[in-house]
Amino acid sequence: MLYRLLKIIVGVGIRLFYRQIRVVGLEHLETRGPKIILANHPNTLMDAWMVGHICNQRIYYMAKGTFFNTRFKRWMLGGLGMIPVNRESDGKIDGVSNLDSFEACYRLLEEGKTLVIFPEGSSYQERLLRKLKSGAARIALQTEARNEKKLGLKIIPIGLNYTEPEKFRSSVLANIGAPINPTAHVDLFQKDSLKAARKLTEEIRISMTRLLVNSESQEEEELVEGIVDLLSSEYVKTPEKGVERDVKQMREVFQQMNAIRISQPWRIKEIALLVESLKIRIEHLHIKSDFLDRKYRTSVFVRQLVSSFLVMLIGSPFFIFGMIHNFIQYKLIDFLVLKSVDDVEYHAPVSVLFSLIVYPLVYTSFLIGFSYFIDDSFWWKLVYFVSMPLSGLFAYYYVKYYRHISFKRKYVFLMRKRKSDIETLKRERESLRKLVIES
Repeated sequence: MLYRLLKIIVGVGIRLFYRQIRVVGLEHLETRGPKIILANHPNTLMDAWMVGHICNQRIYYMAKGTFFNTRFKRWMLGGLGMIPVNRESDGKIDGVSNLDSFEACYRLLEEGKTLVIFPEGSSYQERLLRKLKSGAARIALQTEARNEKKLGLKIIPIGLNYTEPEKFRSSVLANIGAPINPTAHVDLFQKDSLKAARKLTEEIRISMTRLLVNSESQEEEELVEGIVDLLSSEYVKTPEKGVERDVKQMREVFQQMNAIRISQPWRIKEIALLVESLKIRIEHLHIKSDFLDRKYRTSVFVRQLVSSFLVMLIGSPFFIFGMIHNFIQYKLIDFLVLKSVDDVEYHAPVSVLFSLIVYPLVYTSFLIGFSYFIDDSFWWKLVYFVSMPLSGLFAYYYVKYYRHISFKRKYVFLMRKRKSDIETLKRERESLRKLVIES
């Protein structure tokens, strides 16, 4: 009961926090029988919530023992389907036995249930699949060995690809890979458990790598993000849309940069300098890089600006309503998150947790105040209560739209007064395209 309730509440939270959650390969999760789900771990608690959100069946998690350092936590987390495990880096937690935890995993799988493990063992916000621990492979092999290879256990890899993990209204692509059958390694496991676990772990690593955008370093990641932002979909073409398109573009540019690094390594520095120069100059001019793709006609842009201002004028009352009912808690949660956690990996899940508490409290306060002045009708209260979060989302996008119009207005000014600067940017961006795409 507690699991189902929290799944609904957290599901609402993450659906509001992320603009788009795209799942590819969902059919692999719908196969019958026991499963071990293995996912990368860039976004701490959010990763566990995301896997739980996309899985229809009840799932159980392996979690580090430090979460279970009191009796109450052991009771509560146990009720949520979490199984503790002591890690060497954390030390032994009183009341947590790895032997008991592994035995609980074996029994869950033997009962046909689903277990979730993050085999990297730690969470860092980076586009990199870190070295995998062999514990998941050992659990799979031991479970099948105990059941004489008749259990039908499947390992399901998931690649969680966040566009901007910690940012409100960003996007997520969950790539679900084909099931991995561990039974092929069971005979070896019974002879040499270490070698079998390593072989299965390597098979898992290869499968998960195909589901992710992988970088070699933070510098490479920042460079590729800059290239994708500057070249946009006009140059990095793909039929997919939304976050699926964004991730595919990112992967293609990573692959192209890796090829350049092997065949023409001297070009990497040239590309990095050109990207940095273009980013600085575009920011200085206060425009967006995708404006450089558009054919400029003064009459068209001016007409668009006029219609946009009319739309903003019509929407301004609802924007004001949204700001009144959402601005305080929006800023308060930003403040609380920055004060509560230092690691950026925790920003998204902590934001969701605070939001699930603060927003309902503030909305309820407004509703109580509203009841003093307006007819005490249930339907009026319901309409008012629903309008508060809806107007909050409207206000958020209204501000984004205003910024977009400001960029467009600046672009019109530059094309009329400093057209040569824009043409220079276009030429340099074309040089970047040739260096990256045509190398």
